[in-house]
Amino acid sequence: MRAVLQRVSSASVTVDGRVVGALDLPGSRQGLVALVGVSHDDDAAAARKLADKIWRLRILDGDGDRRDASAADLDAPILVISQFTLYADTTKGRRPSWNAAAPGPVAEPLVDAVVDALRGAGATVETGRFGAHMHVDLINDGPVTVVIDI
Repeated sequence: MRAVLQRVSSASVTVDGRVVGALDLPGSRQGLVALVGVSHDDDAAAARKLADKIWRLRILDGDGDRRDASAADLDAPILVISQFTLYADTTKGRRPSWNAAAPGPVAEPLVDAVVDALRGAGATVETGRFGAHMHVDLINDGPVTVVIDI
């Protein structure tokens, strides 16, 4: 599994003109946007491991120190959005290949497993809509962007 994790000061995802997920971040509070991709070799154990990494990775600002706190430390909300394009292969030509991305019936339950594991750990989680054309609005804070491969 792969995730692009962004520290944000605001974020929302819209489908068909309706906001389906948004982070409530008053003042200087930070949250995370996790774009999650699934490959053919991934399983429930990988989903749990990815969720734990997202929840505990220290990329948020703590007590005056930059990037010394995790979402778990600060009870920061997380917006999880499925994104098969994270497995694009661009090594040949100008058109990406999506062969490394798992098909929807395999990927959707694993993205759901990441969300369930995060919620099970105590996270407040919002989501996009699997397979939908989504518009993602966010303000990357820092900017801080980290790629996680499990």
